[in-house]
Amino acid sequence: MRHTRTALCSSALLLATACLVAAPGTAGTAPLTAGPGYVALGDSYSAGLGAGDYLPTGTNCKRSGRAYPVLWASAHKVAPFAFAACNHARTGDVLSGQLGALGAGTRLVTLTVGGMDAGFTGVMTSCALGGTSRCLSAVADARATVDRSLGARLDRLYSAIRDRAPAAHVVVLGYPHMYQLRGTCEIGLQDTARAAVNDGVDHLDALIARRAAAHGFTFADVRAAFAGHEICSSSPWLHSVDIPAVTESYHPTAPGQALGYLPVLDRVS
Repeated sequence: MRHTRTALCSSALLLATACLVAAPGTAGTAPLTAGPGYVALGDSYSAGLGAGDYLPTGTNCKRSGRAYPVLWASAHKVAPFAFAACNHARTGDVLSGQLGALGAGTRLVTLTVGGMDAGFTGVMTSCALGGTSRCLSAVADARATVDRSLGARLDRLYSAIRDRAPAAHVVVLGYPHMYQLRGTCEIGLQDTARAAVNDGVDHLDALIARRAAAHGFTFADVRAAFAGHEICSSSPWLHSVDIPAVTESYHPTAPGQALGYLPVLDRVS
């Protein structure tokens, strides 16, 4: 792809704070504008929840200056850059509130989304607090939700992205496994529950990959990049239950963004 080479900011933090494009718009049918060269959409994994260095956006989106979109835009000297990803976003939230920056001039779109639609927060809460039986039940419910409704939701979102950014290379990034089995954790979930959570991630990623391919988008699988760095590994790139910053639990750390997500995006962009 062709990248805009004008360097308006020289560091990731400056890029995120000085070059941030407010992008709250809707998916409607407004005429296409030029749009930023790179637009980062999605949920907390794209916003960078868990990586720290949160930007003063005046929202609860928890956008981080260490998130992979900011790091990629800085490394590739892309400007203008729209960072619309937001904590807790579901597919409908991206569709209704994050597409405003897309335009005919947009050349790259990235996003992670679908985890919240599948019930990620409820699953991990049940698994952390409810024991193995409740965990397995919660994962099974989440898989059923993925099968029942997520495909159609992704189709609506992906179609809207293509309509608003017809020339863009769209990269849909997946989710990593949460746990290393037979790892170093002495407390917490049993391996049966940990394996079920990882299998649930596989099920979710598989559906996202199929729907992305159906729309001509690139699916970027991060599971291999995070292998050996899951929770219960000796060098985790994901938060376990994090107290007092509970909302950061089960999200990538700054190394997870820089060493997990960023190289995978580099390879496909």
